Amino acid sequence: MIVVAGEALIDLVPGGPGGDDGLPALLPRLGGGPYNTAVALGRLGAKAAFCSRVSADGFGEALLGGLRAAGVDVSLVQRGPEPTTLAVAAVGADGSAGYGFYAGGTADRLFELPGPLPDTTRALCLGTCSLVLEPGASAYEALLRRESGRGVFTLLDPNIRPGLIPDAPAYRARFRSWLPYVSLLKLSAEDAAWLGGSPREWLAAGPSAVVVTHGAQGLSVHTRDGDATCAVPGESVEVVDTIGAGDTVNAALLHRLSEYGALSREEVAALPEPAWRAILAYAARAAAVTCSRGGAQPPYAAELAG
Repeated sequence: MIVVAGEALIDLVPGGPGGDDGLPALLPRLGGGPYNTAVALGRLGAKAAFCSRVSADGFGEALLGGLRAAGVDVSLVQRGPEPTTLAVAAVGADGSAGYGFYAGGTADRLFELPGPLPDTTRALCLGTCSLVLEPGASAYEALLRRESGRGVFTLLDPNIRPGLIPDAPAYRARFRSWLPYVSLLKLSAEDAAWLGGSPREWLAAGPSAVVVTHGAQGLSVHTRDGDATCAVPGESVEVVDTIGAGDTVNAALLHRLSEYGALSREEVAALPEPAWRAILAYAARAAAVTCSRGGAQPPYAAELAG
């Protein structure tokens, strides 16, 4: 089983002309980076579970419904009476999305460290707001350290939201402190530029591989021994928006690594270049499908067959 830990929230996305006041119409969509990753894993056919704290309000119920519909196990989800976090999305002309967050006093910020994950857990995926907003961030960090110490394969996607980070140097230092506990680091080229450093530096700190997404230009992977460094182009698609594309990549990587029997540091480090090229191409295809439709709507396995 692959466990995804982190926030579940509601994206408010532009939905056509607004009213006479000039404000755009906004439509609620299920979202949150880790949430999208869990849904994508379920749709791809992976055995997945979601670990978070979700509100008992109507939005929270809808979020749980979306997970169940994708076949995702929700037994690790904590509940709370606080409201659901809202993220207001602004979509650029090229489909890229920026966000403003309404996260004060919301349910997912109060996540508490759970007991040990089930013995069937093969991988743990974390990232985005969950590792920024306290007090939940410290609980998620403790989960990462504990499960990595138990030998669980870990994927970290920092998915930087600068507006949520009040002290950038402190966050960069904290990011570096996580790397010894990370098996696979996946991040966008924009995240990499914001964080500073290079794949070589990050690999030296702990991960067995670093995957970098380059938007329409595709993906690249860098491994500790250097033998599997390669890149694949992105797939051409008419972009509606990019919401959920990186989260879909996380799911595609974990799903395909699982199918290759490579959910350990050693197995990932030993993957040959042809295998990585096939895994990256699958992830690029999955992300392209997500970009072709509005909001975070990752593909089902049947859409990627062939």
